[in-house]
Amino acid sequence: MSEIIFETRNVYKAFGRLLAVNGVTMQVRANTFHSIIGPNGAGKTTFFNLLSGTLKPTGGQIFFKGRDVTHLPVHRTAHLGIGRSFQITNIFPNLTVFENVRLAAQALGRDNFRFFNHSRHFQRYEERAWSVLEQVGLAARALSPARTLPHGDQRKLELGMLLAPDPDVLLLDEPTAGMASEQVPELLALIEQVQAAGNKTVMLVEHNMNVVMSVSDRITVMHQGAVLAEGAPSEIAANETVQRAYLGELYGDLQGARGPRGSR
Repeated sequence: MSEIIFETRNVYKAFGRLLAVNGVTMQVRANTFHSIIGPNGAGKTTFFNLLSGTLKPTGGQIFFKGRDVTHLPVHRTAHLGIGRSFQITNIFPNLTVFENVRLAAQALGRDNFRFFNHSRHFQRYEERAWSVLEQVGLAARALSPARTLPHGDQRKLELGMLLAPDPDVLLLDEPTAGMASEQVPELLALIEQVQAAGNKTVMLVEHNMNVVMSVSDRITVMHQGAVLAEGAPSEIAANETVQRAYLGELYGDLQGARGPRGSR
């Protein structure tokens, strides 16, 4: 059984009287695909912000690879190997696709502020950028301005920027948001390929239940900031409390939504 890479212990986050995350205790195993679901306002994005260091918890502890990272700033957690994407596409629109990825690779390297170094010092970042662009299928668009990419390819670029520093964990917050339905399977297949390579842990927040059920090894259901249920996709789909609270009429579709992970 794989080691625990992320662990939270009774983590909560309050904004005044609003308790956005309420005593969440969770373990995420390395090299797995772990999804978090729940309705708007369930605390999913706030929880991701706590894991990445974007927000600090009001109470509780967060561990990454056994190390207490509860109060580390976001730039420190990034250097430890935690990569985070957001619901809104976050790229540099006026730079080329290649430069977006190269800068992402350089940002966590030792040359991030060494602007006057000889070009040979940056060769490894260029090589890394080309490798990542091949991986996400954007090598042919490398010299195009990022703003000219269709939305689906901009999401691929964002994934490439996330992969460029080679993080251990990818925190993906609704990566399919705003994408046309026909573009979603390609992006998901790409994310699965990245995770299946064996050295990446993917944590996913996603509203598309068919997506979640088809790609996840484990699912955590959040409700009003707390954990309502956790288990394998088949267990979550069969959980009557989850059905009543979230799935409703979607449940019939979910029974037929099991992909390759569900058939293992």
